[in-house]
Amino acid sequence: VVTRDDVEESLKAIFQYMRDKEQLFKDLRSQIEEIQQRISIKKHERDYWLEYKNVGSKIHANKINSLEKDIKEVKDQLQRTTEYYRDALNAVKEENESLFDRHVKLLSEEALKSAVRYLDKNCRREIQENEWLKEEVKIYQKEVSDLKACVQLLEEENTSLVAKLIDIKLQNL
Repeated sequence: VVTRDDVEESLKAIFQYMRDKEQLFKDLRSQIEEIQQRISIKKHERDYWLEYKNVGSKIHANKINSLEKDIKEVKDQLQRTTEYYRDALNAVKEENESLFDRHVKLLSEEALKSAVRYLDKNCRREIQENEWLKEEVKIYQKEVSDLKACVQLLEEENTSLVAKLIDIKLQNL
């Protein structure tokens, strides 16, 4: 004998079972939708990377190559510019040194002239005589070198004449 309470309880149990199953189906549907969304996102990422692999990577490789060429050109230009400025700096240093040396020479000459003005007459006369003697020594040294050259030429000529004379005597014998 089945009572009304038993039937109601079994119907409640069946309804509860059906509700649980429907809830489970809803959960499964939401999980399926979520998984499908993940799959579509992953497909989109895969398509993106495939497109990058086929097209974008080549474009980036070309950009990288062109940037490397630009870097090389900039380095070469930097090297040339560095050498130019180094040479210019050396030229300016040499010019400054020559100007400094010339300026020092002029200052020393001026200092000498200034010092000579403050000396007494005898000292000035001795300095003038010393300068005159230096010039005379240079003139005499030039004359001595000219005379040495002339003597050497005469000796060579004399030697050749003596050699000819000996040859003529040998022929006459």
